[in-house]
Amino acid sequence: MRFLFKTDYDQDIRIAKHSGYYWSYGLLLLVVIAAPFFLESYYIGQMTQLYIIAIAGVGLMLLAGYTGLVSLGHAAFFGIGAYTEAVMTGNGIPLPFMDEPMVFSFLVSMPMAAIFAALAGVVIGIPVLRLTGIYLAIATFAFAIVIEEVLSRWESVTNGYTGLLVESLYVGDLELSDGPPFYFLCLGLLILVILMSINLLRSPTGRAMMAIRDSEISAQSMGVNLARVKTTAFALSAGVTGLAGALFAHKLGFLSPESFTVFQSLELLVLVVVGGIGSLHGAIFGAMFVLALPQGLAILKDYLPTSIAETPGMEPFIFGLILVLVIIFEPYGIYGRWLKIKHYFQMFPVYKRATFKRQKAYMKSERLK
Repeated sequence: MRFLFKTDYDQDIRIAKHSGYYWSYGLLLLVVIAAPFFLESYYIGQMTQLYIIAIAGVGLMLLAGYTGLVSLGHAAFFGIGAYTEAVMTGNGIPLPFMDEPMVFSFLVSMPMAAIFAALAGVVIGIPVLRLTGIYLAIATFAFAIVIEEVLSRWESVTNGYTGLLVESLYVGDLELSDGPPFYFLCLGLLILVILMSINLLRSPTGRAMMAIRDSEISAQSMGVNLARVKTTAFALSAGVTGLAGALFAHKLGFLSPESFTVFQSLELLVLVVVGGIGSLHGAIFGAMFVLALPQGLAILKDYLPTSIAETPGMEPFIFGLILVLVIIFEPYGIYGRWLKIKHYFQMFPVYKRATFKRQKAYMKSERLK
């Protein structure tokens, strides 16, 4: 069992709580770096998909897990990032001083995809500042439907339901859109996003976000500007999700509005809740779950009666059912369950079952809601 004795204030903001983190995460990093050299192309593709979904999960986690603002519209930011990347690297942007549209390198287009998605986050974030709970979820749900309609009807840019081809990524003669090169690109961006998120959460802005999540009244009484912090959270969350969408565009190679429906927003919400809301680890665990569940359902259908296996809407129903069950029986998600298991072995044989039981005590400020 490990005891942490804090002897200075810097220990509260260190990335690693103790030296064991460097060994465990260093070993994990070596494993994922070596994986493409030992795995078949199918598994490399699946792990690449996992990293992309995890980046989008970190984006939503910043908003829902650390700021307490539930969103059902993150598929919109995902789609904005994907189409921005596809247009800028493929068709290019027409400029008044050039005869032909200017085609951008992915080193420019990916940051621009994140910026455009972040601007969209500001656009939706400012009008819904006063909304919370189910009303905020409905507003973001409506935003996702609006963006889906825009993507399908703005045919001069998105090509509508005909679809839009995505150009391959190149650095010199090296193609980055597939195989190990794209794998390492997605892995590197995931690590970068996680490190940026950790630093954000240690900053005054990140602490203000968590204060709003815990109690808006208390945060406001301590001088937190609710409007500014909420809008910032929306922008950062949308920007990270837009970056994931840019990578997703190259992973698919072909974009259609059908790829960015409200069901994808539900998938991302299931990701953060099932993985463990309020934890960056939860975004990774949730991405694993969301990626593995459709595969598991496809295998399960082989053993179900045809009338049940071919029922339309079966997958969204399963996602929704799992979401409800996790909220009821394990609100801390997969990562929360792992913490309980780890704590059990650390405290054995003096572990108490009520260790993680929620206390029914509230501040007076929260009773005013």
